[in-house]
Amino acid sequence: MAKLAAAAARQASILSRISSPKSPAQAAALIHRRGRAGAADHHGPARINFWQDPMSPSKWKEEHFVIVSLSGWGVLIYGGYKFFTGGKGKEESLVEYQVDTLFDLKLCREIESTKSNPGK
Repeated sequence: MAKLAAAAARQASILSRISSPKSPAQAAALIHRRGRAGAADHHGPARINFWQDPMSPSKWKEEHFVIVSLSGWGVLIYGGYKFFTGGKGKEESLVEYQVDTLFDLKLCREIESTKSNPGK
């Protein structure tokens, strides 16, 4: 019981110190002063989408600048890779592909015919 009374007295003294500041500095510290410190308080000119003025990156929204910058670096790196490794690699025309396919088909039929008729 004595512990409960001591805890209640301690809590009451803490609350009395907070609720009644002794100096004006303490009173000012308890007042909420953030005002419009959230997203509604803009500093500087309004930001625009990058497609509205593509030649002025300083006016773009930050997230649009990041997306465009990363895309540009990706295109640059991929283009350099393709340029220095010789381009597209092996190119086959449609005619060459069809001839190869027909040859493979004919070869497969010959192999199947020899398997089904081993004496021939």
